[in-house]
Amino acid sequence: MAVVGTADTAMPAISPLAGEPIKRADAERLAGVLKAFADPARLRLLSLIQAAPEGEASVTDLTAPLNLSQPTVSHHLRILTEAGLIEREKRGVWAYYRIVPSAIAAIADLLTPPRKRPTKKSR
Repeated sequence: MAVVGTADTAMPAISPLAGEPIKRADAERLAGVLKAFADPARLRLLSLIQAAPEGEASVTDLTAPLNLSQPTVSHHLRILTEAGLIEREKRGVWAYYRIVPSAIAAIADLLTPPRKRPTKKSR
């Protein structure tokens, strides 16, 4: 299964919550992925794909539940694919989409605050 995405959507190595400054390029990449994530239709698409039999769905499976046109659903799927959150597999004339669990886990890890850091003991 081919993952469609770009190096521009690779997750940064340092979380913005790690207590260290995040590089501008990393912040821009993460913001792009979060922007793809932060749309109600796209969140619904992710949940519909995950809940679908065998964890995959085609555009035709997704248009009716969202009450959106095929071009609109395809647009949202393209954005999610480019962000690396889903992958697309072409089978004949149909394309099927599935979640990329590692991408979702990476976002969760980056947005989970680190455990409270130990403080220096006073003497």
